[in-house]
Amino acid sequence: MIEIEITDGVAEVVLNAPEKLNALDPAALAELGAAYDEAEAAGVRALVLRGEGRAFCAGRDIAGVDPLEDDVQGYLGGLVEPLLKRMSQLPAPTFAVAHGACLGVGLGLLIASDIVYVADTAKIGSPFKNLGATLDSGGHALFVERLGAHRTMDLIVTGRLMTGAEAVASGLFSQVHPADDVLDAARAAARTAASGPTQAFVASKRLVASLRDERLGLWDSMAEENRAQAALCDTDDYREGFAAFQAKRAPEFTGRA
Repeated sequence: MIEIEITDGVAEVVLNAPEKLNALDPAALAELGAAYDEAEAAGVRALVLRGEGRAFCAGRDIAGVDPLEDDVQGYLGGLVEPLLKRMSQLPAPTFAVAHGACLGVGLGLLIASDIVYVADTAKIGSPFKNLGATLDSGGHALFVERLGAHRTMDLIVTGRLMTGAEAVASGLFSQVHPADDVLDAARAAARTAASGPTQAFVASKRLVASLRDERLGLWDSMAEENRAQAALCDTDDYREGFAAFQAKRAPEFTGRA
C-alpha cells in the first residue's frame, strides 16, 4: 500500500490504496514508518507525502473491526502516535498534499508534516459522531490552537467538514491550490527546499516544535535561536551562504552539517 521513490534528494511517499480511500490498518502504518526510515537513511533533503485516488487518507481502516474486541489504545497509542512522532522528526522539510478526505489518522499525518498544501476540494473536520467516536491523532490540539474552543466544538458536534480553502484561511495549513495543481505546487516547493540549507531548515523545524510543544516565551525562544545560529556557523552551508553573498553570486548548498 505504501510506496516510496527518491529522486534528486526528494522522497515521494505515496498512500496507494485508493479503493479504501487510503485508510490505514496496522500493516500500512508499519509500511509508512519504514518508508520514512528509508528516506532518512538515504539522506533526503525534502519529502512529499500524498495519497492516490479520490482522497488523501480517510483515517483508520475499520473494515472488519469488532468494537467489542477493538484495542483502540493499542492502535492509537501503540501504533499511530509513535508513527506521527517519527514522521515529525525526519531531519528534512516535509510536505503533505491534502485532497479529498483528510480525516482522523489522515488529519494526523498532516499535523505531523512541516508544510501542508491543500486542494480546494479537501474535506477536513471531525465526522466521527456517526460512529460514536471522537476526534483523534492530534486533531483536538490543532483545532483548539488554530480555531479556538468554540469553533472546535462546533465542528465536532455538527460533523461539518471544512473545505481546503476554509482550512487555510483559518490558519490550519500552509497554502490552498486548485485540485489539479496542488501536487505540482508541493513537488516544486520540495525541490526548492532540497536545494537549500538543510541544516538551517532542521534548526527551524526544531525551534518551531519547541514553541508548539513547550510553549516557550519570547526570551526563551530567542535564546534557543541564538544557540541554533551559533551551531550553524560550523556548517558548510553557513560558510557557503556568506561567501556567496559577499561574492554576489547564487549559493550552492550541499545540506551537509
